[in-house]
Amino acid sequence: MRNEDLAADCIERADGAPLIAFAGSDTPESRYRLGTVQYDWHSHVRGQVFCVESGLVHVRTAHGSWLLPPHRAGWIPPGEPHWVHMVGAQSGWGVIVAPEAARHLPDHPAVFGISEVMRALVRRAVCWEEKVHLQPAQERLMEVLLDEMVQAPQERLHLPMPREERLARIARALFDAPDDPRGLEAWAAWGGVSPRSLRRMMLAETGMSFGAWRQQAGLVRALEMLALGQPVAVVSDALGYASPSNFIAMFRRAFGETPARYFTKGRGKDGDTVLREAGTRRG
Repeated sequence: MRNEDLAADCIERADGAPLIAFAGSDTPESRYRLGTVQYDWHSHVRGQVFCVESGLVHVRTAHGSWLLPPHRAGWIPPGEPHWVHMVGAQSGWGVIVAPEAARHLPDHPAVFGISEVMRALVRRAVCWEEKVHLQPAQERLMEVLLDEMVQAPQERLHLPMPREERLARIARALFDAPDDPRGLEAWAAWGGVSPRSLRRMMLAETGMSFGAWRQQAGLVRALEMLALGQPVAVVSDALGYASPSNFIAMFRRAFGETPARYFTKGRGKDGDTVLREAGTRRG
């Protein structure tokens, strides 16, 4: 059985190996299908850690939206309903986590950085022929992989979405038009709510001020455009910045590095390392 088939069969089972790693691609025969594809709302018995080496993954849950650029890992807890849209993802990998092992991971969706140790362990694990019942040495490596995932730093890639109807309408409009120059008072009037209520409801429903939510929405849109290959100048203009240098400064304040560095960080040897090396070892 291929590792993609095994993962597809085991993701709805709580028993077996605590962690099972697998690789995926955009080829039609892949059970862990990447490429440009959308999965409607669903959930699984096991939790999922997933990473793409190119393109972009957009995940929605009841908690809001997460954006997964290349070379970061997304986490969906067991039983968490989610919607997934992949764009241009040619290769990637995943780890399905049994509910018992998932107790050590966050109880909410998250995006976190990938260490060299994590990448090496996944590269090793996707080559194992039998994954339901691991050998003692394999179990020890999986314990280290779980530790790496638990300790991985989370990244600012979450956009909480309000649920109140008027507030949600304003939030969607802000996200769709990040270069709109209107301030809070104008948006409140457009949405049929008082400025004071808009401030209060935004903080209560998202945990963020109106201004902070708006900036986070801009960051999410920027990451989406950059991950799909849009030049910094185009992204800067689309988000309403006076110049690319202003946008780069904002991006650096948020993520600690420039857009160019952010999208090459964690790349490793190259974008297809996991798939190519896994295929070489199996062959």
